[in-house]
Amino acid sequence: MYKVLALDLDGTLLTDDHSIHPEVKKAIQEAKKNCHVVIVTGRHHTAARPYYHELGLSTPIICCNGTYVYDYHNDRVLKHNSISKDDALTFIALAKEFQVKMVMYVTDAMTYSNYNPIHYMEALENWAKSAPEHHKPKIYKIDSFSDEVRNTEYVWKFVVEGLPSSVERLLEHPWVKEKFNGERSWSNRIDFAAKGNSKGLRLAEYVSELGYHPNHVIAVGDNHNDISMLKYAGLGVAMHNADETVQAHARLVCETDNNHDGLARLIREKIQG
Repeated sequence: MYKVLALDLDGTLLTDDHSIHPEVKKAIQEAKKNCHVVIVTGRHHTAARPYYHELGLSTPIICCNGTYVYDYHNDRVLKHNSISKDDALTFIALAKEFQVKMVMYVTDAMTYSNYNPIHYMEALENWAKSAPEHHKPKIYKIDSFSDEVRNTEYVWKFVVEGLPSSVERLLEHPWVKEKFNGERSWSNRIDFAAKGNSKGLRLAEYVSELGYHPNHVIAVGDNHNDISMLKYAGLGVAMHNADETVQAHARLVCETDNNHDGLARLIREKIQG
């Protein structure tokens, strides 16, 4: 009997237009009565908040590829493995040297450069403006990443984008490999979190604290940063839109992609059926 349903957001729970398919939403709300539903995302908690409230969840959320667990009801971080300020400052200097664009996730916001913006962040900022006022994600441009590091409590994650060769060189840099986990989230985009963080490790810790075991868990995802939790779960499910590498680490592949209701049918079959 499955007791925990762990869901990725982008490319899994969300359609390509960043909405939740009505049948998927209904299936999750039904599943909540029988199991513990938890979101495990690469997103910052501020960018996941509108969906959390749309689904009416009461569980904490695992954010930034396992970097921290956040409690929306009390607006507090429950546990974390954030990037130290010294390491963040060194990483910023390296990113500048390698001429890549960057997003930095800090305590309560996603920040990106005024001078060298990543275009998808501008689209995300426009999306955020349409969210309800009390759930509005905090996304803004800054003049200096280094100044932001000095003025924030936590640095959660960096997202780096650039020429594939530049991004790859940064990923392979000896100091970066020692200090960071790098996980590809797009062909020329890599997420860098503190060493030791992954969705699978944080989910395993979380499930253990609930008193459950891996065989009680269904985990669903579509991207490389989901592989660790697909391997951990008793039933790891890859979305139909996942690439061959991700699907190879799953026990099951969802019969449709994230724009259709296959995930809803899977949830009903495995949790209610």
